[in-house]
Amino acid sequence: MLLWASLPPALRKLTRPVAGSDYWQKSPVRRYIINRVFNGVLVDRERKDPSYNPLQPMLEALENGDSLIIFPEGTRNPDEGLLPFKSGIYHLMKSHPEVEVIPVWIANLNRVMPKGRVLPLPLLCTTSFGAPLCIEEGESKEHFLERSRAALLALAPEHV
Repeated sequence: MLLWASLPPALRKLTRPVAGSDYWQKSPVRRYIINRVFNGVLVDRERKDPSYNPLQPMLEALENGDSLIIFPEGTRNPDEGLLPFKSGIYHLMKSHPEVEVIPVWIANLNRVMPKGRVLPLPLLCTTSFGAPLCIEEGESKEHFLERSRAALLALAPEHV
């Protein structure tokens, strides 16, 4: 949500954070915030229906011309480092090779907005934006995820 809030208003209208429905559907306040304020894309992380593609809401958003804010780890890490990337970002890129991925590192994120908080604490954080990435023709999932991870880590402070 911090990244979305840092965007110019014109970009906010086209940019949708991706979030777990299990968290954001817990209360009327959370539902209001994710649906009315952020226009978020909710993903069912529990996969109660095995025939349901959890990427479908993101694919539909991309088809509508929206940009997405995604944590490629599939969740927020309570520590400063990175968790292993989930393969969803690779499958999104395979389906939409025209889309660019912009790696963004948010320094001090876990102090400003600890996992589980809806609103940030009044502390400073820094966002660093990397060069756009595109999927290469014939690129393997492993290579794309490693290349994406390396691009993100290149933006991180030295101590991470």
